[in-house]
Amino acid sequence: MAKECCSQTSTSTRLEPAPSKDGITKASTSLTTCDIFGAWKARWGIGRTNYTVEPGLYSIGSPDGESPVLVSANYKLTFDVLRKNLTELDCWLLILDTKGVNVWCAAGEGTFGTDELVNRIESVRLSDVISHRKLILPQLGAPGINAHEIAQRTGFSVTYGPVRAEDIQGYITAGCNATKEMRRVNFNFIDRLKLIPMELVPAMKMTLPIMGALLITNQFAKRPFGKADIAAYAGAILTGSVITPMLLPYIPGKAFSWKGWIAGLLGTVGILGKSKGFKKGNRLMSAGQLLLFPALSSYLALNFTGSTTYTSPSGVKKEMEIAMPLIIAAGIAGGIIMLGSYLFGRRSK
Repeated sequence: MAKECCSQTSTSTRLEPAPSKDGITKASTSLTTCDIFGAWKARWGIGRTNYTVEPGLYSIGSPDGESPVLVSANYKLTFDVLRKNLTELDCWLLILDTKGVNVWCAAGEGTFGTDELVNRIESVRLSDVISHRKLILPQLGAPGINAHEIAQRTGFSVTYGPVRAEDIQGYITAGCNATKEMRRVNFNFIDRLKLIPMELVPAMKMTLPIMGALLITNQFAKRPFGKADIAAYAGAILTGSVITPMLLPYIPGKAFSWKGWIAGLLGTVGILGKSKGFKKGNRLMSAGQLLLFPALSSYLALNFTGSTTYTSPSGVKKEMEIAMPLIIAAGIAGGIIMLGSYLFGRRSK
């Protein structure tokens, strides 16, 4: 039963710096300090685009011709999460060239796809390494794979494993049968929290040139921007890239852009109320902020659709077609009003 999928022994191997003479690299199930630090950097967007492993065939433990073959992406964070959950297995890892993109996103983009899988099976001569013709693919990679075509072109059959890497050992032990829980895609508070840095860092990078431009404008503006303006802008960044993802299920509406706009509007109103932004003399500036900052939050929240399992590619496309023109229009109108107030307005005392 389970033996049909793999032969199991308790083992943990070391990662060798280069492939062995048969072209197969031995991978460890233990993560080093460098692996952990690299994962932290990748989650914060530092060197993420180059955080990859070499595509090809890897061995975990002491696999033989009957051991299972797990297919995954060459994004190192994905690779590390997978291998650290294989401590008691002897198996093969067939790593596809997804250009450093995780399985789910690569399946949508087509790099975790049928042609790449066929090419990788052939390039590593997988038929010479194993005696069976079964591949275990991650469930989230299914949109990019045509299992029928894989069988026709290579003779290998495709089985989809569990959603989470920590369930793989239980899945294989059960004869490659997944429970309903293994098939369920969760996206809880902790899952969303882990993805926030990837949304926050690009937003903060965008902030630097904007702050620089405002500092220059302050030299000749009749109404220089101050702490309240910075607070309102920072609030828009945080509501769009942090608060909206954290509170995603609890903010009314289905569209991410709408959720971000609601959160951004409430945040902007709160900050303006506290800083007397609605007082006579400040109202024109406040009107611009009420247009621009919720639109900015909406845009950042819309970006988060690329990190969530709540949406489908067709749903994202439809939302973007509707939301982006509104976000751009509100942003331009708010920006013009605010710029006019900075240059020609006067702050009330």
